[in-house]
Amino acid sequence: MTQRQEARRRSILAATTRLASRGGFDAVQMREVAESSNVALGTLYRYFPSKIHLLVATMQDQLEQLHETLRKRPPTETDPAARVAGTLMRAFRAMQREPHLADAMVRALTFADRSVSAEVDAVSRLTTAIIVDAMDLPVPPGPEQLSVVRVIEHTWHSALITWLSGRASIAQVKIDIETVCGLIGRR
Repeated sequence: MTQRQEARRRSILAATTRLASRGGFDAVQMREVAESSNVALGTLYRYFPSKIHLLVATMQDQLEQLHETLRKRPPTETDPAARVAGTLMRAFRAMQREPHLADAMVRALTFADRSVSAEVDAVSRLTTAIIVDAMDLPVPPGPEQLSVVRVIEHTWHSALITWLSGRASIAQVKIDIETVCGLIGRR
C-alpha cells in the first residue's frame, strides 16, 4: 500500500472503531463508515467488501496495537502459565473497557465465512503470536507447543463469547483462562 492508501485504511478503521464503540455491531453501517472516514462508499468497498471484513480487520488492528503494547511492556510473571494468563486477562480488560466494540468484533469473527478467511487467519496468527511471546517459546514453536497455544486461543475466544453474551462473569473468565494456561506446564 502507498502511504496515502494506508492513511485511508487507518481512517476507515478508526471510524469503524468509533461507531462500534458507541453502538456495537448494528451501529457499523458501511455508508456511515464511509462518511465518517471521508471516503467514497465505493472506495470503502474496495478496501473491505463487507461489514464482516471491516470488523474482522478492526479486530486485527486492535490486536496489533495490543501486541505492540505487550512488546513495549511485556508481562513480568516468571512462570509461563501465569505470564500467558496475565497477558490474556490484560487483553480481556482492554475489551471490557469497550464492550460494544468487543461485541462487534467477536460477532464478526464468529459470523465470518470463507470469504473472510484471510482476515480471520490474520487475527488467529496475531493471537498465536501474543500467546507464543508470553510463553517465551522459540519461533517457530514445535507441534505440541502449537497445539497447546491453539487450545488456549480457543478457550480465550470462547470466554469472550460467553462473557459478551452474559453467560460468564469476569471472575469465571479468569478461572477458565488460568485453568487452560495450566496446560503450559504439561507440554
